[in-house]
Amino acid sequence: MNGNKIVLDTNIILYLLAGDETVSAFLQNKEGYVSVITEMELIGYPDITTKELKQIKSFLEDCTIIDINEEIKDTYVAIRKKYRQKLGDAITTATAIYLDIPLMTADKGFNKITELQLTSYLP
Repeated sequence: MNGNKIVLDTNIILYLLAGDETVSAFLQNKEGYVSVITEMELIGYPDITTKELKQIKSFLEDCTIIDINEEIKDTYVAIRKKYRQKLGDAITTATAIYLDIPLMTADKGFNKITELQLTSYLP
């Protein structure tokens, strides 16, 4: 594991874009990785404004977007069956496990995933 790389869950990106200084300070000098599912959740939000979409796309340009590959699919299936996570969460989990780097999230549902390196955020 490299200490400056981190997978970002959708909620963390939303906190960051809303101006959360704690998240911003934590992510200083870190390389952000984002699952393609997180990218789709962010840009596909039904009530998103043009300004918000531009802000999100600008942020995502500074991240590495991870597409779904065979290893992520296989890990997704195992995680989904074992923990019954929702589709998006299970893909995000599988992405972090595949990359072997921590996932940062404010979602307590990830705490039960023992295979996952987790950085929890409590707003």
